[in-house]
Amino acid sequence: MYDSFTSDYDRFNNWPARLAFELPFIENLLKALQPAGKPLKVLDAACGTGQHALALARKGYTVSGADLSSPMIAAARENARLAGLNLDLRAVGFGSLAQAFGPSSFDAVLCLGNSLPHLLTAADLDRALQDFAACLHPGGMLLIQNRNFDAVMRSRQRWMEPQPFRDESGEWLFQRFYDFEANSLIRFNIVTLKRLPGGDWSSSVGSTFLRPQISTDLAAAVARIGFTSSSLFGSLNGDPFDPAGSGNLVLWAIK
Repeated sequence: MYDSFTSDYDRFNNWPARLAFELPFIENLLKALQPAGKPLKVLDAACGTGQHALALARKGYTVSGADLSSPMIAAARENARLAGLNLDLRAVGFGSLAQAFGPSSFDAVLCLGNSLPHLLTAADLDRALQDFAACLHPGGMLLIQNRNFDAVMRSRQRWMEPQPFRDESGEWLFQRFYDFEANSLIRFNIVTLKRLPGGDWSSSVGSTFLRPQISTDLAAAVARIGFTSSSLFGSLNGDPFDPAGSGNLVLWAIK
């Protein structure tokens, strides 16, 4: 789904508002790791079009990015070129990061944007977490941002807010919704409505599967892999995690 969605991904996200909300908290966590006089090395492990990675690079961090989708990485490289930034961006998925970038190469690994639930088995999740740990120096930080599936599964919350976008080239409306499958997976759907100037509306639908990761299960998996401490938050603004009401599940852990 994400290969074909690449051209619309930066329209789908309101990046100025999102980064203004999320970056202060992320930076506060990173600064707590900061060795004196040494820039931190950060891996964005599901970087998409690279916007978090680019924002952190502008702040002086040494940032690399990885994504399983080659078109997403191509878009991230173009975004980096337009920004005048040189980042190491590679088409690599979970489980192969330490092999691609080298073991113990990073001070922090970020996995944002509800990326980790695309792993559809507990074994796949463990392999990804082991890979994250292998990428980190001792004392390195892991930061995961998922949807709060505790609340989603309790309420069977199917529909999400539509997201509009408009510029001189046209209008877009993105509508996301879930189908709850009998095998405990979720089918994640995005309907894209598009209208070019003077034209009619066109539509397309993309779908992929998710495995909902409940907060207690994710925290237990992180501990099982060997991370020594962890905390849960309800957003990338540092809000307390409320299983019934938070929009996000954000997990912070130290190797």
